[in-house]
Amino acid sequence: MKNIITGISGTAGITVSENELAVTAGSGSLEVFATPFMIALMEKSACNCLSKYLENDETTVGTEISVKHVSATPNSMKVTAEAVLTEINGREFVFSVKAYDETGLIGEGTHKRFLVNGAKFIQKTYSKIK
Repeated sequence: MKNIITGISGTAGITVSENELAVTAGSGSLEVFATPFMIALMEKSACNCLSKYLENDETTVGTEISVKHVSATPNSMKVTAEAVLTEINGREFVFSVKAYDETGLIGEGTHKRFLVNGAKFIQKTYSKIK
């Protein structure tokens, strides 16, 4: 991994479609942006934050997320997530994450990712299958 410091940030965005609605995801009965998709967008923004610092077969995996979904977003509205790297603990990275729709804040919290070797991680994971 290239030298990395706290304070760097990454973003990710989406325009909400029927595919990302709570009723479609099974996380609710309403036609609003689903919490699982907001979380995925937050994780993607954290991945984007680190992507240019990774080398060879390095990647990161999500290990923890704690967020509040504070405002509903309707279908066809744009949503943007931002992750700011706040701590580095060896191979663990801690982010402050926020998500916004076109009218303001819709979610916020913290997210942790861990640096791994992609091939070794997949090999270990699939060794569970006997």
